[in-house]
Amino acid sequence: MFLKPTYLFLIITTVFLINCTSNKPEKETEELAEKMTETGQEVQPLHVVFVTGDEEYRSEESMPMLAEILQREMNCRITLCYSLDDEGYVDPNNLNHISNLDSLITADLMVMFTRFRELPDSELKHIAAYADSGRPIVGFRTSTHAFQYKTNVERQFYNEEWPARVFGQKWITHHGHFSDGEVPLTRVEIIEAKKTHPILRGVQGFDAYSWLYHVDGGNYKLSGDSEPLVMGTALRSTHEEKGKLDEFPLTNPVAWTKSYTGVYEKSSRIFFTTLGHPYDFKEIAMRKLALNGIYWALGLEDEIPEDGINATLVSEYNPNNSGMGEKFKKQLKPRVF
Repeated sequence: MFLKPTYLFLIITTVFLINCTSNKPEKETEELAEKMTETGQEVQPLHVVFVTGDEEYRSEESMPMLAEILQREMNCRITLCYSLDDEGYVDPNNLNHISNLDSLITADLMVMFTRFRELPDSELKHIAAYADSGRPIVGFRTSTHAFQYKTNVERQFYNEEWPARVFGQKWITHHGHFSDGEVPLTRVEIIEAKKTHPILRGVQGFDAYSWLYHVDGGNYKLSGDSEPLVMGTALRSTHEEKGKLDEFPLTNPVAWTKSYTGVYEKSSRIFFTTLGHPYDFKEIAMRKLALNGIYWALGLEDEIPEDGINATLVSEYNPNNSGMGEKFKKQLKPRVF
């Protein structure tokens, strides 16, 4: 249990417009506002909301596993948000709905792992308002391309500019799938000069099944005050085969911190990693990196032991391999904590 103020979050209106010239969120009749009213000190658990919804990397399996560990270690309140079908089963191929997003109104932390969602305004508003509230965010892999609004011009700000501002980069390219899930494709190493950072306590290098994303170098640069902590080196690369390493080098950041200041001029702590293949989370170093990042984002770095947060599994973790289409587990009901 942690001592924290109780806040009342009041959403005054739910409408966003995108200025077609500047691509900045604007108001239609009134701004979507968030007011925090401190109502006194009381002992209560922190509220962590996991927003899942990707059709490739099995976030519907990895995020509940992390949430289970986090609840054990932090005794926090957990809400899981999923892409669901009409019968209430998890369906990551449903790009147009994520459940429980209104839980972000009372969240202390949003953990986001989504890919190419095209949410209605009634759902998008909760993610957008949270990001602008000054509260922390942790993001995984495909959240660099969390949304894909194909025809809604007013929402296309969220396709590339929004993740670049919030998380530090948009989707660019990767070094190739090759034998997905059969062998690791990225060597993960701690940046020596950053080894004393609280997020890296107890974290060792490992080989990840995630193929390396390009986020920095060539014509691209991580945005804002992004501070890389961990680097990845592609063990195989289509860009190397094509002679394009000057544009897309073999080594790139795979985990970093940054800040984000939204429309209300409130600064948020951000931790992001481009890792996130379902098999990556079988590695205790990956789980520890993620959990340490969550603690840091919440401002609880002093609570991280020298050997990192205890990342041992609470229950069995045997995810399906990554892959598009129908490779997710069928008839999977949402986890409720």
